[in-house]
Amino acid sequence: AAMWRALAAAAAPARALLRTPPARRAASLAVSPAAGPADERVETRVAGLSPGQPVTLRAVAADERGCLFQSCAHYRADSRGELHLGTDASHGGDYTGVEPMGLFWSLAPAGMERPYQRLVPRNTSAPMKVEVLVHQGHSLPGSMPGPVMAKAEVQRLFTAPGVRRIRLKEGVVRGSLFLPPGDGPFPGVIDMYGDEGGLIEFRSSLLATHGFAALSLPYFDFEDLPRILKDLKLEYFEEAARFLQRHPKVKGPGVGVIGTGKGAELALSMITFLPEVVAAVSISGCSSNTVADLHYGETTLPGLHFDMEKVTISESGVFDVFEALDDPTNPANSSSVIPIEKAEGHFLLVVGEDDRMWKSSLYAELAIRRLRQHGKENFELLSYPGAGHRIDPPSTPFCQVAMDRVLGVPVLGGGESKAHAHAQEHSWGKIQEFLHLHLG
Repeated sequence: AAMWRALAAAAAPARALLRTPPARRAASLAVSPAAGPADERVETRVAGLSPGQPVTLRAVAADERGCLFQSCAHYRADSRGELHLGTDASHGGDYTGVEPMGLFWSLAPAGMERPYQRLVPRNTSAPMKVEVLVHQGHSLPGSMPGPVMAKAEVQRLFTAPGVRRIRLKEGVVRGSLFLPPGDGPFPGVIDMYGDEGGLIEFRSSLLATHGFAALSLPYFDFEDLPRILKDLKLEYFEEAARFLQRHPKVKGPGVGVIGTGKGAELALSMITFLPEVVAAVSISGCSSNTVADLHYGETTLPGLHFDMEKVTISESGVFDVFEALDDPTNPANSSSVIPIEKAEGHFLLVVGEDDRMWKSSLYAELAIRRLRQHGKENFELLSYPGAGHRIDPPSTPFCQVAMDRVLGVPVLGGGESKAHAHAQEHSWGKIQEFLHLHLG
């Protein structure tokens, strides 16, 4: 009897195996490269699904303050039970269609977070970590997703190995200089953002990753610079241009400048008045000086003002400032126009046709008209339908409405996520081509 019991006990696991349905292949997720430049595409593949199986792909990231951002998209496996985001279309979620980087550019504050925040790195030396997950079934944005079937972590690097970051206190000039690895010399570029102030470095660090000596230049609300955006002296920007031009790692004879918003308008003034600057990239800029008066020696360009009476506020409390800036075509405002026809260098004007911050398409038109009236063709225009105000490097998450740091309220920047993402990818390549062409 004991022998039979022992045999029965030994057979039990075998009988259990016979009753267990055959194990399904485990789903697997591969995102490559697992660590790579933040402005380059990744390849995302899922395998081990059933043919036609519905899944939700999600991306989750946190900024330096711990604020959570997420995105999701609905896919169906092909006949082999596989998915490739480079060729397969999303059928719903935060975007539709074939969008290899859709999960990245559609990252937005999670439901429990304060809305209208931007996901931009404040510390470029640390990678941004993004977790990509595959969930069973189709779950709507903001709802509880199905069980996790596979996941992978991706690191998005803003600084390539070997890039050096040097904090700058040179005379009155403040900022960070990013130098590519190697002996150089490298083309030199000054990089500026808008009226949010402070030091914003991620575009400069990416430019250095692509072989430029890039100076991230704040002009207010940083260290001992003025706290608020008031009267500006072009001599500050001249000192920065001369510092960069004379740097032993920088190719001469001239340097370039790239700016967004107020920074774009300063870029136009720099190339107009400073012989050191030979190439200017203006992203969503105005062809007149705005907000703060700009002084250079005996010359002053008064700043156009925003009329708060012309601001509209939506039911959800979003401010639309599109109509608020003084009209630059009004003859009474002619003294604010930047005399760009005096520039010897070259212009690249980048605009989103759905910019709601201000009329950047019109301002680019006015700039081109002014150059042509003076017999000049030293410009290129990149104009993007459906793109909004802040056209950043590729895969920077789209943010249609963002908190204004100065006003402390949500302001409409405009644009539609997919068109804006495509504008970011296309313009970034063109900006680098333009700077290489004119800076060597």
